[in-house]
Amino acid sequence: MSDHIRNTGPMLASPRCGAKTRSAGACRSPAVHGKKRCRMHGGAQGSGAPRANQNARKHGLYTRDAIAERRQIRAVLGEARKLLEEMK
Repeated sequence: MSDHIRNTGPMLASPRCGAKTRSAGACRSPAVHGKKRCRMHGGAQGSGAPRANQNARKHGLYTRDAIAERRQIRAVLGEARKLLEEMK
């Protein structure tokens, strides 16, 4: 038993994973050496999406141009509503 307690010191002193659990608490597992996450939250070798992941391509809904276009449309609709209210 004393052998076990003596060997857990380095693990208990190691930095913890920075991920949040589903219960909104912090993950209590030790982080992988040289990384900020544990092996279950993305610190394992080969984890994560590949570089230039085609599955993560943007659809264009949140590009600067699309957002600017929606703002212009909202402004024009607001002016039209204002004009209709004045005509009543």
